Amino acid sequence: MKKKIAALLIIIMVALTVWCVISYATDTNAVDLKNDATVNLVQIKDKQLETLQDYQDSYGDATYGFVAYILNIIRIYSIPFGFVGIAISGIYRYIIGIRKLDVRDKGFGAMIGIITAMVICQVLPLVFAIVVKGWRG
Repeated sequence: MKKKIAALLIIIMVALTVWCVISYATDTNAVDLKNDATVNLVQIKDKQLETLQDYQDSYGDATYGFVAYILNIIRIYSIPFGFVGIAISGIYRYIIGIRKLDVRDKGFGAMIGIITAMVICQVLPLVFAIVVKGWRG
């Protein structure tokens, strides 16, 4: 019974994560998008190219701007994936690991790894900006 509940929670968490990512991608556009899928894709592409150009202008170099743009995307998408990973590892640690100690240790190790990766993904754009803008001269 616990495994079924855990599997159901995982499916719900993944569905909510996908829904949040899709709603974030569509809600950030202030323009009312038409129902035509081609127009939507072109507008999203143009907005992303404009954002990339803003990063390149801000950093003064195409390579640094592109890296900062990619790090920002990683920063944004690491949050929902991190929460899903923490939920899955919590299920391993606290639900399945009640009777199996090796699974509990696996869940704890996975939770520590996911939290560490999530913190690195959140801090890396800041470190990159400080190094490139501050020390590049």
